Amino acid sequence: MIEFIDTHTHIFEPEFADDRAAVVQRAVEAGVGTLCMPCINLSSLERMDSMCKEFPDVCRAMIGLHPTELGDDYLNVLDILYSRLKDRNDYIAIGEVGLDFYWDDTRKKEQIEVFSRQIEWAAEMDLPLVIHSRSAFDELYSVMDSFRQKNLRGVFHCFSGSESEARKLLSFEGFYLGIGGVVTYKNSTLPEVLAYVPMERLLLETDSPYLAPVPKRGKRNESSFIPFIAQKMSDIYSISVEQVAALTTANARSLFKI
Repeated sequence: MIEFIDTHTHIFEPEFADDRAAVVQRAVEAGVGTLCMPCINLSSLERMDSMCKEFPDVCRAMIGLHPTELGDDYLNVLDILYSRLKDRNDYIAIGEVGLDFYWDDTRKKEQIEVFSRQIEWAAEMDLPLVIHSRSAFDELYSVMDSFRQKNLRGVFHCFSGSESEARKLLSFEGFYLGIGGVVTYKNSTLPEVLAYVPMERLLLETDSPYLAPVPKRGKRNESSFIPFIAQKMSDIYSISVEQVAALTTANARSLFKI
């Protein structure tokens, strides 16, 4: 039986409030038996933890503060998250963390501070990083480069960049590129970029409820749509969907130790 892992889904968010159990069931029936869930702030952390209790055989939790979620109390929020991280041993990663200057580039210093602090958590706890980057590639690369000697590992989530950016990110050993629905879009350049990226450095993800793949584009994304992404990857790499599943699932298990 084909086994997929959705390495990035926000299935615990309100968009799934009316049919969450059915969404999980559809994922499992589609072969997506593990859902890796990043939180973005304290409120999403509670929803995520609750869902992991409801579906303990399917859901895996991460912990982190997203760069667009920095309120005036962000230092206090970091302290709370770090305390939770230290108290428990079931978080599989530090995420979703990173830099995002698309919506607001007036708080670059604070975003870099928060990102750097959470990188230190990953190093201390020997956990992978799940990294978000938008309109911030140069700054993100600079921060990551300053930690290069920390033997970090992780994934650059929702990658949709250039060949040059892919090569620079993959210069960080132990890191993968997360590939989602964007790779299926008609005008996406990802298929050409992935010609230079070995499958051994890739993970599959949905980022649901966002970025649904073709033929579901425009609809609420969900983890059961992973096979559409896998089919596109099969076409790009000229291998079977079963091989795509086996390789990316092995990558995810190795990274997250699940």
